[in-house]
Amino acid sequence: MTLRNKTVNAGNLFEGDKALWMVLFFLCIISILEVYSASSNMTFEHGAYWSPVLKHGLYLGVGVGITWVIHRIPCRYFGWIVVIGPTLSIVLLVAALFSGSLNDTNRWLDIGGFSFQPSEIAKGSLVVVVAWLLSVMRDEKGATDTAFKWILGIAVVICGLIVKENLSTAMLTFMVVLLMMFVGKVPWQRLSLLIGLIVVSGAIGYSTLRFTPESTLEKMSELPGLKRLTTWAHRVRNHTDMPDDPMAFDLSTNPQITQAHVAIATCNIVGRGPGNSTVRDFLPQAYSDFIYAIIIEELGLFGGLFVLLLYLALLYRAARIAGRCEKNFPAFLILGLALLIVSQALINMMVAVGLFPVTGQPLPLVSRGGSSIMVNCAYIGMMLSISQSAQQSHSQPLLSDKNEESEPEA
Repeated sequence: MTLRNKTVNAGNLFEGDKALWMVLFFLCIISILEVYSASSNMTFEHGAYWSPVLKHGLYLGVGVGITWVIHRIPCRYFGWIVVIGPTLSIVLLVAALFSGSLNDTNRWLDIGGFSFQPSEIAKGSLVVVVAWLLSVMRDEKGATDTAFKWILGIAVVICGLIVKENLSTAMLTFMVVLLMMFVGKVPWQRLSLLIGLIVVSGAIGYSTLRFTPESTLEKMSELPGLKRLTTWAHRVRNHTDMPDDPMAFDLSTNPQITQAHVAIATCNIVGRGPGNSTVRDFLPQAYSDFIYAIIIEELGLFGGLFVLLLYLALLYRAARIAGRCEKNFPAFLILGLALLIVSQALINMMVAVGLFPVTGQPLPLVSRGGSSIMVNCAYIGMMLSISQSAQQSHSQPLLSDKNEESEPEA
């Protein structure tokens, strides 16, 4: 075998869109550097200086392995998720609701010592189901009314089970479903009515959280499903009641937002350099929900912009790949998965810079967290599998290439 053939075989280990692989590679590198820096408080408390980053690196390694395995699976097999995904998601979400878990919330399940959020699995399963329904229930004008009814029903059930303990995840997931229905050309009359209902409900919900007296909210929080009502209200009010004068900020009252603003304000455009953050020891969840603030502090505005461009590149490549897909299901699926990752990333960044209330959403593929990393890596693996299928369907080998392959080795 010639050296050329050896190189080709080695390259076949990582198939699919190379830009997606590069985005994953850069996000993993940034994640290791920034989680190691942002978790210094944990290393000091436990006296294990390498433990947090080694554990995080192990999760990333397993996640990349999951990406590699899934990207070797032909995308036509992803349709089987429609059969088991919704049922499994509902069972896990119901089980989480009846389990006492981390931080007195019921969004986590612990199986065999491994804790994970069933909502992470439910989000991906819902996107697969929506993509399948949009592809099989359509006519020459687009998706049918039947598709809209099925999508809305399944989305309401799954998001309804998520919303009790994780409002932001439920809203984010439903927003992705809404965008997929728009791309899938759901009848505009149905979609506009749904959007109007969402706008009215959102206005009512926001007004309730913003202006209802504290005592009334505490009584309302005793009702079933509204246990976190006061938490949602505090997040909305902390965002809207933020003082204009920097000297008026109280670091002890709202340390997450204020310390994140300090980190961004002191980046000096070019950043302090990797590992030189001064805010990480005072910023709660610096390695998770607010890691983007640490990225800007250490890597500067250009570093923060680079991370943003990585996610936008992922969405752009997904759109390009969807346009090359011969079938509707993989096209809708890759767009839905990309929207799921990128929209969560944008919300996390907006929270860090003060443009959105605190949500608790981690930065995909960057923030510390085992289940989130593995699930998002699985999404990337599915996107790579679809990209590989799109490449194969559009690849037309040149005659010279065929002759070259048939020539005997020298």
